[in-house]
Amino acid sequence: MAVCEVCGNDYWMSFEIHTVGGQVHVFDSFECAANRLAPQCEHCGCRILGHGVEDSGRFFCCAHCARQSGASTAEQLRDAVGAHPG
Repeated sequence: MAVCEVCGNDYWMSFEIHTVGGQVHVFDSFECAANRLAPQCEHCGCRILGHGVEDSGRFFCCAHCARQSGASTAEQLRDAVGAHPG
């Protein structure tokens, strides 16, 4: 068993995540993994679990937050591409 580095739970189904930079992290749940590894939106602070948007090295959960923060390419950013179903 391995101990989760976020909550300290010693769980038989814990898992490792290996990063591109060579770090190895141990978690007992995806919730703990997201808490430790997912970037935070620079506007609202939520964890970015989907694709999010990026502007000049700044990460946002959505185009709205990028626009609210004055991102340089904010007007070009879109959360969804394509025609609205209808």
